[in-house]
Amino acid sequence: MSFDGLVIVCAVAFVAPLLLALAPRLRFPAVVFEILVGIAIGPNGLGWVSMDEPIRVLSMLGLAFLLFLSGLEIDFMLLAGRRLQAAILGFVASVAIGFMLALGLSAAGLVESPLLIALCLSTTAPGIVLPVLKDAGLLKSEFGQLIMGATSIAAFGTILLLSFLFSRESSSAVTKFVLLGGFAALAIVIALAMRAAGQWQSLGGALLRLQDSTSQIRIRGAFLIMVALAALASRQGLQLILGAFVAGALVSIVDRDYQSTHPKFRDKLEAIGFGVFIPAFFISSGIRFDVGALFSSSGALLRVPIFLVALLAARGVPALLYRPFMGPRRLVVASLLQATSLPFIVAIAAIGVELNELTRPNASALVAAGLLSVVFFPTTALALIRRDGAGAAPSQAVVR
Repeated sequence: MSFDGLVIVCAVAFVAPLLLALAPRLRFPAVVFEILVGIAIGPNGLGWVSMDEPIRVLSMLGLAFLLFLSGLEIDFMLLAGRRLQAAILGFVASVAIGFMLALGLSAAGLVESPLLIALCLSTTAPGIVLPVLKDAGLLKSEFGQLIMGATSIAAFGTILLLSFLFSRESSSAVTKFVLLGGFAALAIVIALAMRAAGQWQSLGGALLRLQDSTSQIRIRGAFLIMVALAALASRQGLQLILGAFVAGALVSIVDRDYQSTHPKFRDKLEAIGFGVFIPAFFISSGIRFDVGALFSSSGALLRVPIFLVALLAARGVPALLYRPFMGPRRLVVASLLQATSLPFIVAIAAIGVELNELTRPNASALVAAGLLSVVFFPTTALALIRRDGAGAAPSQAVVR
C-alpha cells in the first residue's frame, strides 16, 4: 500500500490556508480553494493523486467529523417559541419549493431523481454560516439565533430525509421507519447513559484528571461516540452521515456545562477536525470531482447556473417567513446565508452517484453550484451587514 498520495493531500491541506493568508485581499473560502486544488492535483488535472484506500479512509473520517461538528454546533436553547416555528416552516417550505423546482427540471429532462435534487436544494451548511455570523458580531443576537436555528434544522432534516428516502437497503417504508426508530432509540439510550455517567462523582473526577493529560479522555470519548453511531447507522442500512450528525447533537445536548468544567473540549475537537480530517474530505472531493463530465456538453455546464438559482430560490424564498423578526435588508442577508451550502451538497451528490440516483454530470454541476454559493452568497451577505451598520466582518469570516 502506497502513502504517496496521502502525503500530497496533507501537503495541500497545509499549504492552502497559508496561500490564502498571504493574499488577504482575496476573500476566498478555504473549502473552495481546497476543492479547486484537489481538482488540480487529481486525475482531471495534473494526475498526481488518485483516490486510493488511505485517502478514502481519511476522507470518510473527514466527512464524519464535519457532520459531527455540525451537530455539535446546535444550541437547542435557541430553538424555542416562534423562532422554532418559523425555522421548521422555513425548512418545510424549502423542501416543497425544491421538489417543485426539481419536478420542473425532471420534466425538462435535466435531472433523474427529483427527490434527491430537492434535498440538495433544501440544505444549508451550519459550519459555513456560523463563522460568518460570529465574525460579524451577530451570533448571539435574535437574528443570529434564528439563522443558526434554521440552518441546524435544515441540516438535520435533510440528513434524516436522505437516510429514510435513500438508505442503502432496498426496504419498504415500514422497514425504514423501524430502522430509524431503532436507531433513535439506541441514540436515546446512549444519551441517557452519557448523562448518568456524567453525574457519577467518581467517574467525573477521573474525567477531570484525564481530560487535559496525554489521555485526552473526553476527546477519545467523543471520537468513540461519533464512530460508534456512524457505524450503527451504516450497519442498519442508513446513511453514515446521519450517525455522525446525531453523535454531535447528543454531545451538544448532554454536555451543556462544558464551559465550567472543560472549556477547551470543543476547541480541541475543532482543532482535530479542521486541522486533520475535514481538509482531507474537501481535497478528496476535488480529486473525485469529474471535470470531464461537467464539460462533456454545453447542457451539463448550463446546469450550474440553473442549480445555483434553484438553490437560492429553495432556501432564500422561505426566509420571508422571518419577516416578523427582522427588516427587509436582514431578510436578504438571511436568504443569502441560508442558500450557502457546499459540504452537504458534496456528500449528497456522492451518495447519489453511488446509488445510481444521480449522473456524474449532474453531480459535478451541483457541486459547482455549491462552490459558487459559498463564494458569492456569504460575501454579499457580509457586505449588506456592514452597510447596515451591524459590525465589521474580517476578511477571513468565511474560512469555514
